[in-house]
Amino acid sequence: MSGARWGAGFTAVGRFVAEVEAAASGKAPLKPGYVLAGDEIFLLDRCRAAVLKGFVPVELRDFCLSDMDLGSTSIFEVLDRAQTPSLMAPFQVIFVRNVKQLYTRGTKKDEFAALDRYFRSPNPQAVLLFVADFIRISSDTRRMEMEDKNRFERLTETLGAHCGMVELARVSEDDAMRWATATAQEAGNRMDGDAARELVDALGADMMLIASELEKLLLYTDGRGRITLGDVETMVLAAKQRSLYELTDAISQHNQARALAILHGLLNSSDAGEDAAIGHLYMLARTFRQMLVILEKNVRDSRAIWQALWQGFRMPPFAADDLIRQARRYKGRRELTRALRLIARADLELRSSPPDKRLVLERLVYDLAAEPKAAQPGWASGQLSFEG
Repeated sequence: MSGARWGAGFTAVGRFVAEVEAAASGKAPLKPGYVLAGDEIFLLDRCRAAVLKGFVPVELRDFCLSDMDLGSTSIFEVLDRAQTPSLMAPFQVIFVRNVKQLYTRGTKKDEFAALDRYFRSPNPQAVLLFVADFIRISSDTRRMEMEDKNRFERLTETLGAHCGMVELARVSEDDAMRWATATAQEAGNRMDGDAARELVDALGADMMLIASELEKLLLYTDGRGRITLGDVETMVLAAKQRSLYELTDAISQHNQARALAILHGLLNSSDAGEDAAIGHLYMLARTFRQMLVILEKNVRDSRAIWQALWQGFRMPPFAADDLIRQARRYKGRRELTRALRLIARADLELRSSPPDKRLVLERLVYDLAAEPKAAQPGWASGQLSFEG
């Protein structure tokens, strides 16, 4: 977007890309080395793409591009590769990964001395790119963790003394929205503001996911020239999941009217209609199981939730705080166990081919959202005992 004020990550990458392009066209010299500092993979990929475009011809890729890992290769071997001219290519590009190895187990005096000697007289036909993705740089540098600050300072004092520093700061939600809007515009599509917001919120500002989902949205709306909120809700799975978390939010507040209204919205917006009932039920069961673990392990903030919930049983990042809040509305294990039993009974009924699947879900949501003490005998609650 013209005139947009981008955050630190995009700004740093923009400067780096401009420097690489100027060097590739012979307008300015390229530094002998760069440190790509930060774990924002999306921005790292943009840096890599710029270097490959400018200095790695496709036909010479096998001869001039090296990816070396300090976990299996010493820095001495890396520097030897950089110092040795290639007989097949005029220029060498060397990406060095696992840079963290330079900062663990001892002072590494010999390694840093070798780096100092190389950069005092570097090979002008080579560039070293150190990928320091063991550091997390927040979109707001004032909120960086102290450990990451110390690591960055150490990196700046050592490699930064010889190389250009490129800070790959995490992309903020506002920047992610601007990028999505600008990218859609470049492709000839206008993206509504609420659509961009939903896309970013639903994916937790994960730029790799946002880029992937935006590509799908552009294909889906090709020829129409506009991406709407409805398009995002239809095409992006996480956006669909958001409505399910809104449903469990209403249920946990015992707001039956709101819960039923959200359920009707889910059913009406689903391409599969009533046939999507099993999928909705699965997500309800999964969410209540997550809340049960959260409550039993006394999780109070999103930082601890990733330790409490194992890989494959976690929610999208945007839902973490909401789900903790919802779980804490329940007085104990008994209430959540009751909910899971109600869901199990509804699952059994749905798989028995009832005449009206919508009605089964409506009765389930009504019972789930009922005040525990006020629940009257009826469907499911009259057939199961939850008193012990």
